[in-house]
Amino acid sequence: MNAARHVVVLKGGWSAEREVSLVSGAKCAEALRAQGYRVSEVDVDDTVATVLAELKPDVVFNALHGRWGEDGCVQGMLELLRIPYTHSGVRASAAAMDKPMAKRLFHDAGIASPEGMVMDRHALGVKHPMSPPYVVKPVTEGSSVGVFIVRQGDNAPPQQIAADNWAFGDAVLVERYIPGHELTVVVMGDRALAVTEIVPETQFYDYEAKYAAGGSRHVIPADVDAQVYQHAMDVALAAHQLLGCRGVSRADFRYDSSVAGRDGLYLLEINTQPGMTPTSLVPEQAAYLGISFGDLCRWLVEDASCAR
Repeated sequence: MNAARHVVVLKGGWSAEREVSLVSGAKCAEALRAQGYRVSEVDVDDTVATVLAELKPDVVFNALHGRWGEDGCVQGMLELLRIPYTHSGVRASAAAMDKPMAKRLFHDAGIASPEGMVMDRHALGVKHPMSPPYVVKPVTEGSSVGVFIVRQGDNAPPQQIAADNWAFGDAVLVERYIPGHELTVVVMGDRALAVTEIVPETQFYDYEAKYAAGGSRHVIPADVDAQVYQHAMDVALAAHQLLGCRGVSRADFRYDSSVAGRDGLYLLEINTQPGMTPTSLVPEQAAYLGISFGDLCRWLVEDASCAR
């Protein structure tokens, strides 16, 4: 049955996460071919709509990461072309990528997220916007691109943020730094899979720690209190449903274990198109539950639809 279905894998693109997307896309295409699908790979540029019209796929596997591919733009194009596609639709993709918007939605739903504010990046060079430690990040980037931790004792925020070559927009999100553990939960359809603790070998879980070999160590299942473990699973699923996500998403948390009970758990963000590289967390959690990479990719294709 699969051989009759033509899947186009979208990868690459022009966001800051291009290189990661190329790896994710190549791995997913390889796995889908092994599952019996007819697969075409497209390195996305501004001719993508024309290319898709020529290829006439049955399904698009969206392996793009970052802006344009993960923020609702490509999803809107695919809706107009009426091509079923993997992962979340326009609204969920846009809401999740807009970190301040997502934080407001989490707050209104009673989901704990670090206190924060949006400000112009040029104003950061004047004085600390809050007492260190705090985190500065672009409002619409993923994979920890452009993220800085300002620590106690630092005289000022990092000057790179106000530099002329800053490529991530003028608005930045400043939020309180939560000490402790880095946790993540994958949601697949209507269930949370597991809780992984990420132990970075770099200063924090930055782009290098995420994608470089040996950049981090993953502990699955995370060695945390059972109540905290279950709460992380529950919050990840609730946030997935709150934003209207589809397919697979990944919820990233910080957990301050010095706080009693589950009150030290804070949701940072939802990733609607998590990485699918050899070091990525989604395939790892799926494998932990006995789901092979090929089966995971096939499930995403069979789950694909047009849904705003």
